[in-house]
Amino acid sequence: MKDQLLKLSIGIQSLLAREEGQDLIEYALVVALIAFAATAGMTSLATDINTAFTKIGTTLSTYTA
Repeated sequence: MKDQLLKLSIGIQSLLAREEGQDLIEYALVVALIAFAATAGMTSLATDINTAFTKIGTTLSTYTA
């Protein structure tokens, strides 16, 4: 009985010591961070582009009218 518990304990410890899935989780977190930053940046960029085109349209309307 003690041998079986010892084998089970060693098996659980070896499973906990494995780090194979750690890289995948780290890559997923980096991708999520980049996606969040890109989304936040695109919102600001889209607003700036919209403002620039509005100014260009207003300037063109002023000179053609």
